[in-house]
Amino acid sequence: MTHAQEVYKRLHALYKGAKCALHFTNAWELLVATILSAQCTDKRVNMVTPALFKRYPAPEDFASADKIELEKYIHSTGFFRNKAKNILGAAQTVVEKFGGEVPDKMEKLVTIPGIARKSANVLLYVWYGKNEGVVVDTHVKRISNRLGLTKEQNPVKIEKDLMKLYPREKWGPLAYYLVDHGRALCKAPTPKCMQCPLTDICPTSKKYL
Repeated sequence: MTHAQEVYKRLHALYKGAKCALHFTNAWELLVATILSAQCTDKRVNMVTPALFKRYPAPEDFASADKIELEKYIHSTGFFRNKAKNILGAAQTVVEKFGGEVPDKMEKLVTIPGIARKSANVLLYVWYGKNEGVVVDTHVKRISNRLGLTKEQNPVKIEKDLMKLYPREKWGPLAYYLVDHGRALCKAPTPKCMQCPLTDICPTSKKYL
């Protein structure tokens, strides 16, 4: 068994069933929540979205929303002006270009304001069940480096490395295993190596023990 396979095996044993922590009921709500989650915790986003989705139930409602009013709803997520701009642009694009439906293709998703490859991967895997790539957030970046799965710092390059190491069906679950591991044990700046079941195969654990 390769190092990468052993890492996955242990993460799977620890976090089987790991999933996206954002709350949503459809693809559009997930898209909005994903935009709001930039530089913000999922917990905070989940506190904001119930009132937001009640006020604006559909993409059409967001598309015609007043920007200042929208900013008030999302203020606590940080960077609210830019996020409001992206959400309005995303809503208008989804309504005008895609008939009000969030597309299920990478090349179409990345044309939507506020949706880069990472967010598109979230939508494709979480809502559409498609493994098109690996979601690389701050947890995935940190832990994949610590575990020796990559030496890259650029998220796109990290994603390519992880995609080479694992078969397609493992791309989606891997990201959420790493996210949960980052939240539970492999924290920044100080991981809990004494409690971690991967310590013996982790090349950086000696730094923290």
